[in-house]
This record gives sequence, structure tokens and C-alpha cells, in this order.
Amino acid sequence: MISLWNQVVIITGGSRGIGAAAAVMFAKAGADVVITYTKNEKAANHVIENVKKQWRDGLAIKADVSKPESAKKVVEKTLKKFGRIDVLVNNAAIWTHGKIGSMSEAVWKETMKVNLDGMFYMTNDVVPFMKKQNSGKIINISSTAGQRGEAEHSHYAASKGAMISFTKSLATELGPFNINVNSVAPGWVDTELNHVVFSDKKYKEQERKKIPIQRIPTPEDIAGPIVFLASDMARHITGEIMNVNGGSVLVG
Repeated sequence: MISLWNQVVIITGGSRGIGAAAAVMFAKAGADVVITYTKNEKAANHVIENVKKQWRDGLAIKADVSKPESAKKVVEKTLKKFGRIDVLVNNAAIWTHGKIGSMSEAVWKETMKVNLDGMFYMTNDVVPFMKKQNSGKIINISSTAGQRGEAEHSHYAASKGAMISFTKSLATELGPFNINVNSVAPGWVDTELNHVVFSDKKYKEQERKKIPIQRIPTPEDIAGPIVFLASDMARHITGEIMNVNGGSVLVG
């Protein structure tokens, strides 16, 4: 029932994990997909190959979207190739350890740069074109950490909390232009981002048991709600923080 036929989607950080899963799922729904990546060109090209297997077009752009000139380049290249932008998924992010009292300024600033600045630059550059189209969907990938906090990861939690407030603010600002702005907030996800912490099998099992549904989700489990929010089935949803965490954090 979900159709995004001939729509154009940009996914930042789309070479792995949630972004890669979402790229393929968008293609299955009929969309053409642009992804950004910073390092792994092989992984990015593999995602685009999988997009094209769904008989849709795709484009991988090497870009650090936390830099304004790079974000602008992504938007310009997308418009040059496809002529429109229907959906923006702000997914690029980092998650690092940092205890308050000993966290360096560099660690704090790196998280804010990647998790917040990238979202701002991409959104700021995309919105004028969505306004011209009088349509658009913006989906920000936040986290349960942005709602409840996270000890020893306060910088990450702060960045995701800010993303949630940004989402709510833009929902009211852009609603009159037929632009929906929502957020998907995952808890634990079995992705490359968490491979180090999940290498401790005992810890992974401990965290799994804390989730009422008793499973740690795959990237596809998060991609589904993202695609839903991009579809016409969600046309009357805006400013929503959709928790996708198996019931582990009940703040919806």
C-alpha cells in the first residue's frame, strides 16, 4: 500500500546500518535514492547496487554534511540529476563515550558537529526547494537517549534531544507549506555502530532481556517506520517522535 513512485529521497549516512536499510526499502517503494557517505565508497556503491536491483536509480555522494559547502553540494547534485527532492532523512550520526568531568572539548564538539550541524545544513538547503514544490517530508533519526538521557553519553543524548526539539519546531513552521517533519527514535539497534559494545555477548544478552519484546531490532525494523512517515499514509502526522524500541522506553 505504501507507494513513493518516482519520488526522490536523500539519506545522509546511507552507506551502512539504518541508512542503508532505508535506502533499499525506499527503492522497493518506488523511490530514487541519494545517499551520502564519508569513508567507505565500496559500501556506499553496494547500497546503490541494491537500490538499482529494485529498478530504481541511485546516487552515492561522498560528503561530510557537517560542513555547509558539502551539504550544499549534495543538494545541488541531487537536483541536477533528479530535478526534485521529496524526502530528506537526516540519519548521519556518531555515538562515542564520554564521562562528564573528563570529557574533552573535542569529543563534545565532534558530536554536535556531526549530529546537529549536519542536520541543520541539509535541512536548511533542502527546505527552499520543498517550499517551491509545496510538498516534502523530513525525517530526523533521533534516539531514546534524547528523551531519557544516557549516562556517560551525555553529549550524544544532548545532540539527540536537540534534534527532537528541532523536529517539533519545524513541524509547526513548515506545516503551512505542506512539509511534514517527524523523527524516528530507536533504542538499541544491531548495527555496525554498536558492534564494539555488542562484542560482549553477555552484555548484549542482558540488554536484550530488558526489552519487553525480547529482541534487539535489525536496521530494517527501523527503516520500515521511516518509509511509513515518508508516505501519504502519514500525511497528517507531523511533529511526532516515533519511538521504535520494543517498548523499552515508553515516552510516546
